[in-house]
Amino acid sequence: SPTALSPSTTGLSPYLSSGCISPRTVWWAIQKALKQSNVKNPTKPPVSLEGQLLWRDFNYLMAHSAGENWGQMEGNKYCRQIPWDNDSELLNAWKNGQTGYPWIDACMMQLKTEGWIHHLGRHAVACFLTRGDLWQSWEQGALHFESHLLDADYALNNFNWLWLSCSGFFHQYFRCYSPIAFQKKKDPSGFYIRKYLPKLAKLPDKYIYEPWKAPITVQEAAGIRVGVDYPKPIVEHTGICKENMSKMAAAFKANKEAAEMNEPPKKKLKIQKQ
Repeated sequence: SPTALSPSTTGLSPYLSSGCISPRTVWWAIQKALKQSNVKNPTKPPVSLEGQLLWRDFNYLMAHSAGENWGQMEGNKYCRQIPWDNDSELLNAWKNGQTGYPWIDACMMQLKTEGWIHHLGRHAVACFLTRGDLWQSWEQGALHFESHLLDADYALNNFNWLWLSCSGFFHQYFRCYSPIAFQKKKDPSGFYIRKYLPKLAKLPDKYIYEPWKAPITVQEAAGIRVGVDYPKPIVEHTGICKENMSKMAAAFKANKEAAEMNEPPKKKLKIQKQ
């Protein structure tokens, strides 16, 4: 669960990425556990552990196929060309957990202090940086993850950023993580936020995801002032998200037209008369 205050997954990813344990060992351990289990209908790929290992190998296959350009947009045959912005102020706010959106910032602080985030948290911050809100290049996000994650893996990390930014493999750019609603359903009291952003710990549940909406008296009672002790939102999510969807639609159209122009002409089949 992305709301867990400690990893709720297997926790094996750092050991796999560093080569301390092989995927083959994990695979056969899963088979052994399934045989010994009394579960009648275990989960199946792609959501099962077996499926995740298969997906991991698929990521490696794509990285190998892409070659040296896997970690960048230019020259990467699997990456759509998207005109991202290059705003160092927005990028640094994201890196340092200063976006003004507590769930996003809490995730980034967990990354900074522990070198790990639940995969759904990774999805949310990646979407927020790229097509969701800030419109910054996935390349910058991938580099930041690479330098901070305990389970950093060149093949997997870049695949995930391509996917979540809708630059490659995934095309449903109209599906966007809300930096407020998605996590609020799972953790309405904001325990996760309170752990990684302790300065917000005394806010009432009502405002833990949107502290800028708290009246001044409530902020003072919680010992913070939005805009002083904690930043105001650096973008307005609802409006910017719709704007970015339009940008993505235009980018997808441009990439499709470019691909069609570069396609070799189709040869007409000659039908021999009998």
